[in-house]
Amino acid sequence: MQQKRLNLNEQAAEILRIAEKHGVEQNFFFITTFKRYQVQLKILNELEKTINEDGVLVTKEYVKGRENVYSHPAIADYNKTVDSSNRTVATLVKIITTLRHGDKEEEDELLAFLRKH
Repeated sequence: MQQKRLNLNEQAAEILRIAEKHGVEQNFFFITTFKRYQVQLKILNELEKTINEDGVLVTKEYVKGRENVYSHPAIADYNKTVDSSNRTVATLVKIITTLRHGDKEEEDELLAFLRKH
């Protein structure tokens, strides 16, 4: 049976739930890093929306009426934000796995969740 694919906001909510389960949701580093991750998700959603609406190619007109076709400038910003959000998630994983309460022997729920999504 195929598992339902979660959107980015649902994935963020699941990360928060797992953090709460392990008792790290009130940690300063977790809170600030998670807020940064949420901002990155909003930026990604907006950039994706812009790219979908405008298309991946844009045309610029120069002197003498010549037009050149370029990739949408938002694509570069999108890729940079994706890289940044991936590093932020890695930091969240480190925070949760380092500070969590409970049995260290059980399979890491956060890592298992991230592998699926």
